[in-house]
Amino acid sequence: MTIRDPLGNTVSGVAPPAARTAWTSLPNRMLLLICLMYLIFYVDRVNISTAAPLIKRDLGLSNTELGFVFSAFAYPYAVFQLIGGWLGDKLGPRRTLGASALIVCISTALTGAVGGLTSLFLVRLALGFGEGAAFPTATRAMATWLPATRWGFAQGITHSASRIGNALTPPLIASLILVVSWRGSFVALGAASLIWMAVWIWFFRDDPRTHPSVTEADLDGLAVPASAGTPRPPVPWRPLARRILPVTAVDFCYGWTLWLFLSWIPSFFFHNFHLNLAHSALFSSGVFLSGVIGDTLGGVISDRILRRTGNLRRARCGVIAGGLFGGFLFMIPVVLGHDLIVVAVCLSLAFFCVELVVAPIWAVPMDIAPQFAASASGIMNFGFGVAGIISPWVFGYVIDATGSWTLPFVASIVLLLIGSGLALLLRPDRPLAEPVIAHVAGPA
Repeated sequence: MTIRDPLGNTVSGVAPPAARTAWTSLPNRMLLLICLMYLIFYVDRVNISTAAPLIKRDLGLSNTELGFVFSAFAYPYAVFQLIGGWLGDKLGPRRTLGASALIVCISTALTGAVGGLTSLFLVRLALGFGEGAAFPTATRAMATWLPATRWGFAQGITHSASRIGNALTPPLIASLILVVSWRGSFVALGAASLIWMAVWIWFFRDDPRTHPSVTEADLDGLAVPASAGTPRPPVPWRPLARRILPVTAVDFCYGWTLWLFLSWIPSFFFHNFHLNLAHSALFSSGVFLSGVIGDTLGGVISDRILRRTGNLRRARCGVIAGGLFGGFLFMIPVVLGHDLIVVAVCLSLAFFCVELVVAPIWAVPMDIAPQFAASASGIMNFGFGVAGIISPWVFGYVIDATGSWTLPFVASIVLLLIGSGLALLLRPDRPLAEPVIAHVAGPA
């Protein structure tokens, strides 16, 4: 079995040596630092969901207006999946993620100073600019610092960190609100992004060979980046888009449900079951914790199937389709049921299944175009960003129009079923042809 590395070379599909997988190795310390970014950025992304009932009351917002605010983040986020991925490939992860973290810090802190719908919309818009380039660029960093046989695991563990952020956010924000009010909670969280940015700039290197602490064991099996001063080949946008757009469609179906969970689950428990803020935060955390398990398990299963069978379609498409179909099944009782415990358990199981998708779907762009991992991931995650524009607003509008907090889940059920079918048509086993890349880059 052969797998392509970020330069298009082939590497053996055997398990990596123990020296490379030890948690003390430099590549794994880089992975841990990226995990912290995912956690912090997701806390900054979903903190507004827990504070939403108080923000809605203090600023006099309707559910439709609140959904509009939730969607604000996704407008620049969707666009910067494309621009940010290109920047990550062109400028490198060190500078791109450093700038992203600074924007996230400022916009999060300024949320505590908003005075109405317009200013709240604008700071959420700015947060979307900051986070838009982050995940595609992080994918580029992982493709450089980790061997191809660990890409599925890396995507799973980093997104698990983001779901830990999801789970921590409701009780964290609820506690901060008691101490410093909802406005002060945003200022406190902004500082965490600033600290991470300083550590990232100090510790990370775009080229593993230039890190002062790197060893030969760390470099074994990693792709060798182009030498400094060597011009990067231009991104073959048209053939790349043709290959990645089917993945984009699946990511839209997945993203619709994830945005719904991130934006509305705390308010769903708060309003539909008439819980107080603390109890709604507790149930929301339980749902999000199930996603932590799903993220990690999806990556582990995908990599294990790949190592055992060498079949990329089975390793990626099978896990993606199975996860989306499981989410479809467990979302049905959420719409039909009325018991708090039953609904909470089914939401948790649905979120677990849906999150099995994350690691393999983020690994697919790396499989198809490892040399352009950031740009390919950005094209894919554009679908997720578009879902983020539509899903939260639709959910809030349906609530205002019907008074029902369960009816908006129907659209999610339909899209999960569609996404499951589309996932079976993906072809991660067909990498972007090297002649196409060479033709775009021009003669040597």
